Amino acid sequence: QVQLVESGGGLVQAGDFLRLSCAASGHTFDSCAVAWFRQAPGKERELVARISQSGGSTYVADSVKDRFTISRDNTKNTVYLQMYSLRPDDTAVYYCAAGLLALITGKYDYWGQGAQVTVSS
Repeated sequence: QVQLVESGGGLVQAGDFLRLSCAASGHTFDSCAVAWFRQAPGKERELVARISQSGGSTYVADSVKDRFTISRDNTKNTVYLQMYSLRPDDTAVYYCAAGLLALITGKYDYWGQGAQVTVSS
């Protein structure tokens, strides 16, 4: 079992930087690929970024590719989403998710409760 807790969300202004953290408990975390998703009001959930178990492989969605990065520190059981030059359309609830076979199946077994990010213009 893996439990995920997101932190670092909040209200910021356009152009600001924010870093989200996803802290995990459970001894299998470093065996899991981890992803960040987001869901804005009235919109479907979308994949923002994902990272492999070792951190050696990452994917970032085209919509945020030039502004967001993902990283992980397995010694701290934590995955980060660094968000630069935030825009109002980045406003959403951001979810962290983990899965043992996620890179193969696209299925994430564990989810956090979400962190609200609000970007004002």
